[in-house]
Amino acid sequence: MDNHTYDIVIIGGGATGLGSAVDAASRGYKTLLVEQADFGKGTSSRSTKLVHGGVRYLAQGNIKLVREALAERGRLLKNAPLMTSTQPFVVPVFSLWEKFYYSAGLMLYDVLSGKLSLGKTRLLSRKKTLELLPNINPKKVAGGILYYDGQFNDAELCIELAHTAERYGATVLNYTKAVGFIKEKDIIVGVELEDTLGAAVGAGGGEVAAGGDGINGASHVAEPTRQKVSCKCVINATGVFTDSVLQMDDPHADTLVYPSQGIHLVVDPKFFRGINAMMIPKTDDGRVLFAVPWQGKVVVGTTDSHVDHIDLEPLPLAEEIHFVLEHFNRYTNAAITKEDVLSVFVGLRPLVRSANAGSNISSLLSRDHTLVVSPSRLVTITGGKWTTYRKMAEDAVNNAVFVAKLDGADRSSKSGSTSSTKKCITKDLPIGDLGAARELAAQLTLDEPMLGNYLDHEFAAFHHITYAIRVVDVVVAARISYVRTVEDFLARRSRLLFLDARAAIKLAPSVATILQKELNWSNEEREAQLQSFIQLAQQYIIH
Repeated sequence: MDNHTYDIVIIGGGATGLGSAVDAASRGYKTLLVEQADFGKGTSSRSTKLVHGGVRYLAQGNIKLVREALAERGRLLKNAPLMTSTQPFVVPVFSLWEKFYYSAGLMLYDVLSGKLSLGKTRLLSRKKTLELLPNINPKKVAGGILYYDGQFNDAELCIELAHTAERYGATVLNYTKAVGFIKEKDIIVGVELEDTLGAAVGAGGGEVAAGGDGINGASHVAEPTRQKVSCKCVINATGVFTDSVLQMDDPHADTLVYPSQGIHLVVDPKFFRGINAMMIPKTDDGRVLFAVPWQGKVVVGTTDSHVDHIDLEPLPLAEEIHFVLEHFNRYTNAAITKEDVLSVFVGLRPLVRSANAGSNISSLLSRDHTLVVSPSRLVTITGGKWTTYRKMAEDAVNNAVFVAKLDGADRSSKSGSTSSTKKCITKDLPIGDLGAARELAAQLTLDEPMLGNYLDHEFAAFHHITYAIRVVDVVVAARISYVRTVEDFLARRSRLLFLDARAAIKLAPSVATILQKELNWSNEEREAQLQSFIQLAQQYIIH
């Protein structure tokens, strides 16, 4: 076995896995995180973009989950101010009973948030409701309630968590898959890894950033596609892929996850004007319907459909698209059609199975997280939601430390200083690269002003500023933000694929050309990357 030994290996580069890497590394444990695709590729980049306590969980009586989520909401907005914001919501009501019922719940929501409240809930007259939601269908509207929740950029937060983990000495690798466990006396003592793209790289193509302790060499050097690392504990934070890792450990392990699919449609803001989001608390299937301004567009969703097939790129069902369109049109005067949808993105929720679960109750399954420790000392954390990722990570690392008896671990940090603390410090930990990307972009454009040019001047001027991607943005993403494919940049470093799939296809050739130079692609590799992205982007367009 190679002489790379870690205290904790984390499998899964979504919200919970990256949060666990930050938690473990900031405590001083030698940490490796591996992700089979790109960071946030799966569910963690496909949320409704809300940092929230879960208004509808109040109706289910889950006060504990709401209180915990509201506390975590406050911490996230404080620790990641550049990636989060406060979003006003309006709940239109259609009777005096609804006004009383929902206002009581939302005022309780305020009370539960305590000192971390984002704004005071207010009752609205019919006139004020129509003013704040100019596209609402006025028919039967009796008034409304204004309340406040958090909003964020989910994929960007994933990348900034990766930067934060590295800042504390962790090694984080995308496109690196755990393909097997190494055991001694039925206890996991190592993990076999496979690079899924070629030679695994860390921050944008160089050596893995881990204080000179990368497990691979430089980019595009011919090396074995598989290698082994030793570890004292493994955390399984793979979301909807949880069961595959559990069964890699024990082929007879019970199925834990009940995947539920949710879709979001993205439309132009002309169909839903203003700064306020809309929340319809109960649709035909009992779910909440959101229409939320985000990055110059409007995100509308979501659905809750049980699916049997788990895929990195799940596809929307025709009935889901119809459901969202029909409900949005019912409550607004927009009358949007499939042709008006700029992008449709799909996520899979890793809901945890209940012993009494039926076949059509995914909307009733708990959104709280579940933690399982296997006889092999594999720690599995699943369920939950983005807002509570930090608490999930804390619970996972606490259990990993306990089962692996890590109290005596070498706590040397990346900077060379030592940490004596074993306690979680992430409640108040700033998240991000602390300005490294902005500084690099400024320096590069100072040295070479042409890098400040937009990829497409006419396109940038005609469309929203979101589309105004500069050459330097792609260069910086490749150098320090782990970009290894055209998709990485257009889907998750910028959010263009999620905002307007056709626009992403238009800019893809320019992005591919820049990445070809940065990542030393051949012409054939560039063309393969481009065609792969275009094929993928077609799935985000409703045909």
